[in-house]
Amino acid sequence: MLSVYVPSDVSLRKAPAADLAALPDSAVWVDLVRPTAGEDRAVERLAGIAVPTREDMQEIEISSRLYIENGARYMTATLMCQSDTDMPRTTAVTFILAGHRLVTVRYDAPKPFALVENKLARACAPGISGEMVLMELLDAVIDRCADILERCGADIDQVSHDIFEPESERHGHAKQYSQILIQIGRKGDLTSKVRESLVSIGRLVTFLSAVMEGVKFSKDMREQLKTMQRDVASLTDHASYLSNKITFVLDAMLGVVNLEQNNIIKLFSVMAVVLMPPTLIASIYGMNFKSMPELEWTHGYSMALLLMLAAAIGPYFLFKWKKWL
Repeated sequence: MLSVYVPSDVSLRKAPAADLAALPDSAVWVDLVRPTAGEDRAVERLAGIAVPTREDMQEIEISSRLYIENGARYMTATLMCQSDTDMPRTTAVTFILAGHRLVTVRYDAPKPFALVENKLARACAPGISGEMVLMELLDAVIDRCADILERCGADIDQVSHDIFEPESERHGHAKQYSQILIQIGRKGDLTSKVRESLVSIGRLVTFLSAVMEGVKFSKDMREQLKTMQRDVASLTDHASYLSNKITFVLDAMLGVVNLEQNNIIKLFSVMAVVLMPPTLIASIYGMNFKSMPELEWTHGYSMALLLMLAAAIGPYFLFKWKKWL
C-alpha cells in the first residue's frame, strides 16, 4: 500500500496515489506499507532512490542499516509492534531522506505512524519538510517506548507484590504461581524487545546527527536531536534496570516456590514421624502370639489407645518446641 502526503495550508493532506506514474512532486512524505513492485518503481522514479527489499531491511550489521547512497540517507530501525497484546514483536522500518522528502518502508503497522499521521492531518508547521516529518516520527517512537516501559514497570511492581504479599493477604486463596511465572516471562520478553528497539533508534539518531553536520539543519532540529539522544540513553538505562528487576523477581519467585515445596515435604515428613510410634504400638499388639501378658488385661485396649495417642502428641510438641513447624 502506498500513501502520499502533501502540504496543505497548515496540515499534511493525504493525496490520492491511484496513478503510480504521476505521483505529486510536492509530496514530503511517501509511506510504503508492504509495497508491490509497481509501487517501488513509482517511488524510485519520484525520489531518485532505490527502495530496499524486506531482506535488506532485516540485515543486522550497521553498514547495511545506516548508510548514504546517491545523496540519500538510508536509516533502518527496529520498532515495537503489537506491544499491547500478549504477543509483542519487533519490525524493521526504513527511513529514507532524499532531498527534503521522506520515504518510509515498512511491513507492519507500528502505532507511532498512525499517531503522527493524525497529528499532522490536524495541524503542522508551515513549510513542513521530510526532515520535520522524520523528527515527528522519531519523537513518537521514543514516546511510545517510554509508555511501554512505564506500563511494564507498573506490571512488574504488581507481580512483585503478588509474590511478597503479606501472610494475612495470602490466607484463604491459593497462589497461582504458574500464572505469575508466565507474567514474568512476558514482561521480560517485552522489556528485551523495547531495549532492542531503543538501541536501534539510538544508533539512528546518532547517525542522523552526524550526517546533518554538513547540511543546513535548523537550530531547533539540532536541539531536538540532542534531546532525543538523551531520552534514548535514559530509556535504555531504564530498560536495563527493568531487566535486572525482572531477573530478581524471577529468582525470588523460584525461591518462594522452592520454599513452598520444602514446607510441603516437611509436613509429610513430620506426619510420618508423628504416626510412626502409634503404628509401632499398634503393630506390637496386633501380633497373634499366645503368650502375651497384656492380652488378658481388662483395660488393655484403653491403655493401648492412650499410649498411641501420647506417642503421637509427644513428637508433635517436641517439633513445635524446636520450632521445626
